[in-house]
Amino acid sequence: MAKLNFLPGLAGTLLALLGLVATAQAEQIRDIAEFAGVRPNSLVGYGLVVGLDGSGDQTTQSPFTEQSLSNMLSQLGLTLPANANMQMRNIAAVMVTADLPAFARPGQQIDVVVSSFGNARSLRGGTLLMTPLKGADGDIYAMAQGNLLVGGAGGSANGSSVTVNQLAGGRIPRGAVVEREVQLRLGGNDGSLNLYLNDADFATAQRVVYAINTDFRRTVASALNGGTIALQGPISPNERVNFIARVEAISVLPADSRPKVIIDSRTGSVVLNSQVKLGRAAVAHGNLSVIIDTTNQVSQPGAFSQGQTASTANSSISVQEQGGALHLVEGSANLMDVVKGLNALGATPSDLMVILQALKAAGALHADLEII
Repeated sequence: MAKLNFLPGLAGTLLALLGLVATAQAEQIRDIAEFAGVRPNSLVGYGLVVGLDGSGDQTTQSPFTEQSLSNMLSQLGLTLPANANMQMRNIAAVMVTADLPAFARPGQQIDVVVSSFGNARSLRGGTLLMTPLKGADGDIYAMAQGNLLVGGAGGSANGSSVTVNQLAGGRIPRGAVVEREVQLRLGGNDGSLNLYLNDADFATAQRVVYAINTDFRRTVASALNGGTIALQGPISPNERVNFIARVEAISVLPADSRPKVIIDSRTGSVVLNSQVKLGRAAVAHGNLSVIIDTTNQVSQPGAFSQGQTASTANSSISVQEQGGALHLVEGSANLMDVVKGLNALGATPSDLMVILQALKAAGALHADLEII
C-alpha cells in the first residue's frame, strides 16, 4: 500500500514515497495493464468566456477577442458598425480542452478545462459560450458550455494585489456533451488481443502470462516483449467482453519496481521510491550568500540656489560563505534510513537536489535519477 511520510527538516520538500511494504501485495491485472485500443482521445477548441467582472482581455492587446465576438454576433444576426468601440473587459478568449474517454457515446457528458488565451486577469464568475471541441482529424466530437469553477482567489487595492493559485484557468464538470463517437476496434477479427503493461518489466510480463494461463488452464497468453502480452480470445463480441473481464480480475504479484529518484526542479520536491539504496559516502555541505545592501541618500540644494532635490541610491554587495565540514552518510538499503541520513545534512531543497546528483555521479546513490 502506498504511504506518504512528511519528515522533519524537509517537510513539504522531501516526500518519501514508500511503495511496497515488507510483504508485496498482489494486484489485479486491471490495475497494472490495459488492453490495446482502450484509450482516450484529446479534444481542443477555441471559445469565449463572458460575464467577467472587468477582469477580461484588453482590446488593444488582444485583438483576436474582438474579432471572435464580432464573428459570433454576426452568426446570431447582429451586425456591428465598422468603427464600433467594443469594451472587452468582461470577455476573455480561451482554449478549451477535454479527454474523450473510450466507448463514449453521443449524449454523454465529459469534463472540460478552460484556460485563458489572452491577457485576462481572472476567469472567476465567467460563463463559457458554446464551443465546438475537435479531435486530431479536425472533426467536431463534443460541444462545451457552462459556468466555470476557478480554484484560485485574489484581490487588489491601492496598487497592491494578492493572488492564491491560478485565476486564468478553470474547469466545468460535465461541461461538454459528446456529439460523435470514436470508432473503436477492440482486437482482431480472429479474436486476438494485446495487453499493454503500464510499466514494462520482463519479470512482471512473465508473471502475468503464467497467471492468465493458470486461470484458464490452457495457453491463451504469450509475452511478445517486456511490455506487451498477446492473448487469444473468442470471436463473439459478448464472449470477448466476458473474456476481458475475467482477465482483468486475475491477481498477479508484480515485480519490484526499479529504484528511482524524481526531482522537480520547479518546486524543489524530491520523491524516492522504496527501492532506493544509499552507499556509504562523505558529503561536505556549505552555503553561499550574496548580500546587497542599499542606502538611499537625499541631496538638498542650498538656499536660493534654484537647485533641485536629488535622491541617490548607494549599494554595497558582499559575499558570505559558510564553511561545511564533511558529514558521513551511512549506507543503507532501508528507505527510512536513507531519508534520515539526508535529513541529517540539513540541506535546503535546492542543495538537496545537487547532493543527490553528486551522490549518483559518485556511485553512492543506487537509483535512477529523473529530473522533471
